[in-house]
Amino acid sequence: MVKVVRATQAELDAAVLALRDGELVAFPTETVYGLGAHAAHPAALRKVFEVKGRPVSHPLIVHLDSPRFLTRWAREIPVAAEKLAERFWPGPLTLVLPRADNVNELVTGGQDTVAVRVPAHPMAQQLLTAFGGGIAAPSANRYGRISPTRAEHVRDELGDAVHVVLDGGECKLGLESTIVACLGGAVRLLRPGSVTLTQLRRVVGDVLVGPAPGTPRAPGSNATHYAPSTPLVIVPTDDIETLAESLSEGGQRIAVLAQRPPLGTYRSVTWINAGQRLESYARDLYANLRTLDKAGCVRILVQEVPAEERWDAVRDRLRRAAAAAPVQDEDSDSLAIGLLP
Repeated sequence: MVKVVRATQAELDAAVLALRDGELVAFPTETVYGLGAHAAHPAALRKVFEVKGRPVSHPLIVHLDSPRFLTRWAREIPVAAEKLAERFWPGPLTLVLPRADNVNELVTGGQDTVAVRVPAHPMAQQLLTAFGGGIAAPSANRYGRISPTRAEHVRDELGDAVHVVLDGGECKLGLESTIVACLGGAVRLLRPGSVTLTQLRRVVGDVLVGPAPGTPRAPGSNATHYAPSTPLVIVPTDDIETLAESLSEGGQRIAVLAQRPPLGTYRSVTWINAGQRLESYARDLYANLRTLDKAGCVRILVQEVPAEERWDAVRDRLRRAAAAAPVQDEDSDSLAIGLLP
């Protein structure tokens, strides 16, 4: 059970003042911790890109405390977007809509669209309500690296670059939001998350999947993303233990993220059993990858996850993490291609 934490009035006051002064504030959502900036403050927005090392062409997500403020950021709200907002907000869904004229291009990545969401975490809601405006917030980590799901992850990675870190405990979901574009009369899933394709279709009917020509760039949509520093390889379930054992026989330290405990004892293998329950696996994924990344291993082997829709978001993040550091190994053709289909 994830403990629900709320901010004190002093913490809220400090965070709101920092945002209004153009400083950065890290805050929890139910998905991951965000690196927040005043969404209408150009200098603050530039700090986000500088601190993260993020390309300015990569759009940000504007966080609001209520759907009633959506018209301040989007010039058009299609019926499908209204239905999705009514069903899933507050929650882990981001909508991509035609941007209002006043939205800074640093928020949109220079595009004619804006990404918006209403988070459900009580501390995020406290902050957004107290601030009284939109907070642009990507994940509070270095660009392309593992997203933070605990306040200490933010402090470890960004340090003094963040003026205030609101500690709301561990994020309940642990994976970034589902991103859906409602543009040109179509609804398109751009990034999987805990809101699944089936759930979306139950609300709006037909939903297209994946980018297409003319589709706007979406946050977290790069082929390489969410990656540890240690090369990560996805391994078929039946091969995970054999491969870990064989690679560690030469004395190399190997890290393993699996859905079961090891059958044997291997001196040079650091093994995490993440279990088979989707909710706990997803919630702990980034924390587990951070732990394995610090274990001094030459590579991380991750047991492939089930080929079911409800695991789509986990599978997506692991594939992008594996693509960030393709492993070359003269003794293993399967490792050389990262074991990805």
